[in-house]
Amino acid sequence: MTDHPGNARHGSSQAPSTVWTGRATNRFQWLLAVAGAGCMALGIELAVDSAWSSGIAPLLMSVIGCVAAGLLILFGTLAFVHVAVKVDGDALEVRCGHIGLPRRRILLTHVVGADFAPRVTPRQWGGWGYRWRPEQGTAVVVRRGEALVLRLGDGRTFTVTVDDAEAAVRFIRDRLHLPAGGKPGGPAGG
Repeated sequence: MTDHPGNARHGSSQAPSTVWTGRATNRFQWLLAVAGAGCMALGIELAVDSAWSSGIAPLLMSVIGCVAAGLLILFGTLAFVHVAVKVDGDALEVRCGHIGLPRRRILLTHVVGADFAPRVTPRQWGGWGYRWRPEQGTAVVVRRGEALVLRLGDGRTFTVTVDDAEAAVRFIRDRLHLPAGGKPGGPAGG
């Protein structure tokens, strides 16, 4: 669901929205989660129905390895099945996955510009998830497609793939009173 500031009908008593929300989903991540569940199932199967005759240590290492790998894959992928972005009058908040972790909150007073990126791919950032690249900044990439790029006052950037990112850029620029090009009109607060 996306709420846009321009949603109020002309002549209606409905005030423009003070919050913008957006989401992005990657259904492919569910396949990776199934692979993680398979690794866990293999580890449990080895533990329950063990026909190993070479000793307890190799069996224990196999069980622990399969379960640990399965948990890492399962929770690592489920954390980035979707991302939820919320922009209000004070901050932009990004929550990943079903439990909202990892989470990032950026105060709008630290933002000096907001730009629309029409095509961001996981390949540009080295994969899906919460990414950092020294030459590019930080990103939350859950799928390929459009993204919101924030330029922060300390020179860093933060990118998040989200549906209708262009509306998010307009919303942030309106809140910060930035011109359409995203360049600040004066000194940045913060």
